[in-house]
Amino acid sequence: MTIDFSTGYAGSNDDLQPNGFQQWRALTGRTMRTMVGRSQLFVAILIPLVFTLGYYLPLKYVMSVRGVDYAQYVMPIVVLQTMAFTMMSNAQLAAFETMNGFNERMQAMPVAALAPLGARITAGQCRSIVALAAAIGFGHVIGFRFVAGTGQAMLFCVFALAVGLVLSLGADALGVITKNPQALSQALALPTLILGMLSCGFVPATGFPEWIQPFVRNQPISQFSISMQAMTTTGVSFHVLWPSLLWLGGAAALFVPLGVWASGRRG
Repeated sequence: MTIDFSTGYAGSNDDLQPNGFQQWRALTGRTMRTMVGRSQLFVAILIPLVFTLGYYLPLKYVMSVRGVDYAQYVMPIVVLQTMAFTMMSNAQLAAFETMNGFNERMQAMPVAALAPLGARITAGQCRSIVALAAAIGFGHVIGFRFVAGTGQAMLFCVFALAVGLVLSLGADALGVITKNPQALSQALALPTLILGMLSCGFVPATGFPEWIQPFVRNQPISQFSISMQAMTTTGVSFHVLWPSLLWLGGAAALFVPLGVWASGRRG
């Protein structure tokens, strides 16, 4: 029992404890301040610029000979690689907070079980939004446009952020489990690089050797790129979109429970 002498109110200690929403908000604010203090939002703006120049400049002349507007073609993979950067940043944060004992302290306190996870994911989504806006802005400079209209542009952004969210949940779980930010970054960078390079995001599947074309055409990054390319040009149909939704739904079915379990585990 506690008594507030300024009001004469007598209540239990439970009445004075912040609820889960307040805890999530406080932890999110803490994470955002850390991101700003470490210039991570500046890096989130810089990374899309590096991807845009690094992917667009080497191939624009080759693709223009083939009649491809490469600024329009390459932007989806630039955005997807930007979301992958957010995924790796979330993984590093989760691993660091586990390594330095922050997560263990949270578990020993009356903090809602999912508040730390929710705070990391929310901060990561804020980083994703900044990076996505920067990527679209840099794309506009090189000639990228949302030709299919406002609705398709909004779908493009929502889909990109959904991909980033699902990947961040899986990466967060790996970060909590491994507790090693450096090793985790290297482990995540390799499959991201391989799937990105062996995808339709840079060149059409016909640009690859025939024996690897089925893999290139049907792997998730290619399907995401194909759907997002349609969103920026003719408008995506369900026939084009459904493979991407299957990949994204399957990833969510795996990564969401994994992220929740890893965040709540002890030891």
